[in-house]
Amino acid sequence: MDPFLVLLHSLSASLSSSELTELKFLCSRRVGKKKLERVQSGLDLFSVLLEQNDLEPDRTELLRELLGSLRRHDLLRQLDDFEAGAAGGVPPRTPDLRAAFDIICDNVGKDWKRLARQLKVSDAKMDGIEERYPRNLMERVRESLRVWKNTEKEAATVACLVEALRVCRMNLVADLIEEDQQARRLQNGACPLLRYFHLSISITP
Repeated sequence: MDPFLVLLHSLSASLSSSELTELKFLCSRRVGKKKLERVQSGLDLFSVLLEQNDLEPDRTELLRELLGSLRRHDLLRQLDDFEAGAAGGVPPRTPDLRAAFDIICDNVGKDWKRLARQLKVSDAKMDGIEERYPRNLMERVRESLRVWKNTEKEAATVACLVEALRVCRMNLVADLIEEDQQARRLQNGACPLLRYFHLSISITP
């Protein structure tokens, strides 16, 4: 099956009935009333958007905006994985950046432009982001981070984000990211240690 359709099936299966209702409301200006009345699942809605050319594998802005409105970071990560796969694979550090993005999106609000400027996102890019997401502040934050990541490529690291946050005096957000990264390192390092511990017990006479 087409990878994009697989993604849409997965997203649809993860939506609650209340979330579907919210998505239908958000799409009410794009999709006719009769069509919306026939929508019984997320996949039904996505299919309508595909038919109307509002949604395509290489044009996922609307889908990203809809998922952002639901605050479904987990589904946004699935979309990120799809786009990264289409671009040639997911870099090893991607999970750490995703986690940092989630924390920033949850904790940086109206000051997002200050952070974006520190990350060297141009005013023109920020204006475009505001036009695409006029009613979704959190998605503006996420999109500005994506622009930075796509521009910097290999140089886009969690350390750079933390440094930019501290320059912007967003120290609480920087602390949250560092604490999350430390917890991840401990978790990743605990597995070999635990295996060694169990092995030591099993060979002790």
